[in-house]
Amino acid sequence: MAYTYGFEKLKVWQNSIALVKTIYCCTRNFPNEEKFGITSQIRRSSLSVPTNISEGVSRKTPKDQAHFTTIAYSSLTETLNLLIIAKELSLMNEDDYARCRKQVEEVSFLLNNLRKSQQP
Repeated sequence: MAYTYGFEKLKVWQNSIALVKTIYCCTRNFPNEEKFGITSQIRRSSLSVPTNISEGVSRKTPKDQAHFTTIAYSSLTETLNLLIIAKELSLMNEDDYARCRKQVEEVSFLLNNLRKSQQP
């Protein structure tokens, strides 16, 4: 059995991975002309959330950890902004948008709690 790293046990990391999967699923049907536009951007910003969580958890000081949690939160708000734009451009339906937005809100809540725990 493979070793489980600390970040893999975090609910915020697990939920952010679920968000990435949902984003990838919902953007599959975006127009081909958006492949290198909003599709790529929203996927990259969503990927940045669990990536920064995992990197931050590996840091030694709470200050360094909190820095990466802040970056993860910034990427999450970028993802939300792109979801809003995608909905406004009718690139995604209301149900997909609502599902993604709910996951963003859950991850946001958990990230805020993680950030509070990292403050001295």
